[in-house]
Amino acid sequence: MTKLTKNTLLKVRGSKPETAMDKTTRVVRQMVDEETEQRRAKNSRLRNARLEREANTPPLSKESAASKSRGSKTASTR
Repeated sequence: MTKLTKNTLLKVRGSKPETAMDKTTRVVRQMVDEETEQRRAKNSRLRNARLEREANTPPLSKESAASKSRGSKTASTR
């Protein structure tokens, strides 16, 4: 019988080489993650700009809002 040592008992197997499909999957996931991060950053920037604009804009009175909506209806029917 052979003597049991760390080298004979626990053989370290090398990792299998990356296949073409694995490489494609990795690259596509990286691209999707980058696009997701860019979309989140853009949405955050636009949300902050909208909130800032709404905070700085005085609310419209009911009279001015009604006159604007009436004017747009007559303009759209022409």
